[in-house]
Amino acid sequence: MSECCVHPEKTEEIKGQLPDSCQLFDLAELFKMFGDSTRIKIISVLTHRELCVGDIAAALDMGQSAISHQLRLLRQSGLVRCKRQGKTMLYALADSHVQDIYRIGWEHITESEGDGNA
Repeated sequence: MSECCVHPEKTEEIKGQLPDSCQLFDLAELFKMFGDSTRIKIISVLTHRELCVGDIAAALDMGQSAISHQLRLLRQSGLVRCKRQGKTMLYALADSHVQDIYRIGWEHITESEGDGNA
């Protein structure tokens, strides 16, 4: 049986660099928003252009009610923004970071498909 060793100087250095628990909780909550396939589909659609609920629903072959519910969660999480254009609300990704997270995740899963490790 191997012994577990601890290097106190290394662990103390790392502890001093860790974000606080609240920040880590917020980060986990952010990633939870990416953990639902409907929300990922909405984010995917919105990487192309801003759209109204009806257009998003039609593009995804889903009901407007289901899309509206997920958009509300995405807005509350700061991942999606909306603006009024006449009587229509248009939805878009909140900023380039959201698109970057989506793109990097996509690149990660598709690169593993090409090397046989999927």
